Amino acid sequence: MQPDNAFEIWAAKAVTRRWPRARVDKIAALRGDLSTRRFWRVSIAQHAASIAPRGETGAPATAILVDLGPDDFPRYVHALNLLPRRRGEPPWIDVHRSLESIGAPVPALYDADLARRALLVEDVGELSLLDAVRRPGADAADLFRLATSELIRLHADGTGQIDRRCVAREIAYSGRLFEWEMKEFAEVGLGVVAPGADFLPIAPELKQLAARLDRFPRVFSHRDYHGHNLFIQDGPRIRIIDFQDALMAPAAQDLAVLLTTRDTDEFITPAIERRILLFYCGGLARRGVPTTLDPAEFMSSYRLCVLQHALKMIGRFEMFERGGKSGYRPYISHALAQARRMLAQMPAEFPELCAALGA
Repeated sequence: MQPDNAFEIWAAKAVTRRWPRARVDKIAALRGDLSTRRFWRVSIAQHAASIAPRGETGAPATAILVDLGPDDFPRYVHALNLLPRRRGEPPWIDVHRSLESIGAPVPALYDADLARRALLVEDVGELSLLDAVRRPGADAADLFRLATSELIRLHADGTGQIDRRCVAREIAYSGRLFEWEMKEFAEVGLGVVAPGADFLPIAPELKQLAARLDRFPRVFSHRDYHGHNLFIQDGPRIRIIDFQDALMAPAAQDLAVLLTTRDTDEFITPAIERRILLFYCGGLARRGVPTTLDPAEFMSSYRLCVLQHALKMIGRFEMFERGGKSGYRPYISHALAQARRMLAQMPAEFPELCAALGA
């Protein structure tokens, strides 16, 4: 898939604007995410007319061309009317500026054309956190601890220092949103993992789950802080992408996503999970961040976040498959296992869910 001609011309001009002695050599499509955004890797070469010594254009070997697509916000923002006013610029740029201000390791923004909805950004490479963990000899605990260190920065500095005009500060991961996200579990997910189960007695428990999550204090949250959105570079160093849906959420939400999304249970054992959670809490304490939850309350919030995330993803994965996005159904069994694991620690609080899911 090649970008359209106007898009390709803009990329070529953006490269020469940024690095006058460089030119676009070739553009190759990258596999996109589940949004309407499109991505290409742009190979950059020395301009033929340049008299600079070869390799001294100042340009990187590659950059990423992004088509932001037709809509800036995910479906829930519109469905729940979560933004009180229109925004003047795409959230990618708004949140990126805020994250840069706290030193978060996000890709550099080389150029942007808001009318064309095009970005040229730094290429952070091809080694995702999950790919890195699967390499021979990799230490999953060390790599996830590295990711957690950056998460502490987002939660502590993001909450305390990011400009209050940042769009992320205007959207709350509220009880309404937690409950809305579980609609697909009710509509299709439950039938997949518990055929014949009656949703009626389960509904009040999902409402209660959302209401309890609503009561936890919120921090600046990436929202999709998982191993496919984190990349490893030499050092090792974490790089963070796909941050445009940032919002204010319970702190445990990002950890639930990081440690339990898809098939992370293959290498995040309960022992590693506990060590990472303790590392996170200790990291906040070392930075002198005042905690509003005691350790027991924090662990309770984590269990609830993991449970909600698992139920939500059971419905999402099934919807992806029914919508023609294949390859996600195998993750349902992992999400179900996470839901059962959490329910087994809270049987009295969710008896109907426990019975339906066999927890």
